[in-house]
Amino acid sequence: MSVYDFQAETLDGKPASLADWRGQALLIVNTASKCGFTPQYAGLEQLHRAYHDRGFSVIGFPCNQFGAQEPGDAAEIANFCSLTYDVSFPMMAKIDVNGPAAHPLWAYLKHGRKGLFGSEGIKWNFTKFLVDRQGEPVRRFAPTDTPERLKGAIEAVL
Repeated sequence: MSVYDFQAETLDGKPASLADWRGQALLIVNTASKCGFTPQYAGLEQLHRAYHDRGFSVIGFPCNQFGAQEPGDAAEIANFCSLTYDVSFPMMAKIDVNGPAAHPLWAYLKHGRKGLFGSEGIKWNFTKFLVDRQGEPVRRFAPTDTPERLKGAIEAVL
């Protein structure tokens, strides 16, 4: 099993197979528009643009489970990302990352790359999973790990 075995829905409601990114390195991130870490959208976009031609993509998954910091609907999220941060990387539909309704991809990522002290739960917005070209999660980064600090890890999987 790999991330390529999962399906998601795009922010505009279309089905998306993660197999569409087969062979690429990915940074999968749970995002929110009204969080102290929201400015990381700028750094995520910079990473996406800097490495996209080398087979890398950022994929954002909005989530409202932490402090209700992603209250908007799909159109509001899309508008915010576009107008505020000129986001060009794929944004998926709002999901849960924890609990019984957690998206299966996130259950897989959390199990594959545990957090501090072996915990699986996502602690906050902007938790990031780096996935290699074979679709395997290789690193988990905390919300406090800024996108700029991930360059070495990304280059290692490219």
